[in-house]
Amino acid sequence: MPAGSPEASSDPWPDPSSGWGLGDVAIGIGLSQVLLLIAQVVAFSLAGWDELSDVPLWATALLQLPLWAGWMVALGGAGAKGHGVVREFRVRFAPIDLPIGLGVGLVMQFVVLPLLYWPVLRLLDQTTDDLAEPARALADKAQGPWGWIVLGLVVVVGAPLVEELFYRGLLLGALRKRGVGPVLAAVLCGAVFAAMHLQPLQFLGLFVLGTVLAGLVLRTGRIGAAVVAHATFNAVTVALLAAG
Repeated sequence: MPAGSPEASSDPWPDPSSGWGLGDVAIGIGLSQVLLLIAQVVAFSLAGWDELSDVPLWATALLQLPLWAGWMVALGGAGAKGHGVVREFRVRFAPIDLPIGLGVGLVMQFVVLPLLYWPVLRLLDQTTDDLAEPARALADKAQGPWGWIVLGLVVVVGAPLVEELFYRGLLLGALRKRGVGPVLAAVLCGAVFAAMHLQPLQFLGLFVLGTVLAGLVLRTGRIGAAVVAHATFNAVTVALLAAG
């Protein structure tokens, strides 16, 4: 086994004696969607919003909290069935994770995605503007420096950390506990990650990103590099939108 991989460690991941698994993943997905729906109904009713485009950036940021809360509840419950969230889901960071994560995030944005979407956009008669539309719609809500700060906190800090814990920690670990091989587990993890974003045109890119991030966790035995890569990937998007 390669050095640094979970299997090569004396502390194997995931721990087969821990009681968490795919049921906890289902709880996290279900609970997050229910909490998000309730929060949206309450917020739209009180504020009088009719469409998502009416929601200001600060409210969009706050509406991420119930989504993340559902995932964190599932993570906490799963961790309680084992040795805690930090140990069970490899919440670790090594100095080498910084250059690895930066490199992977930049390569994904500037090499992999352009090559990936060059034939796809032509086949579907779409443009890069169509591909960037969801991110552009969010960035358009950023008004002034504070708006961009809020956007950065949500997209570059909050989302990478919480999503890596849930998808590359709980989901990936649960798949491995069920005996799914590392390659298939990474692919399935990437597919679920992409599907949960509900963005058809962006699915392919998110799928490849999610699969690569899962591979980083499997290779290093911790989520540090995946968090940095995810944050870098999102930061480039925000920077390009701000510059545009």
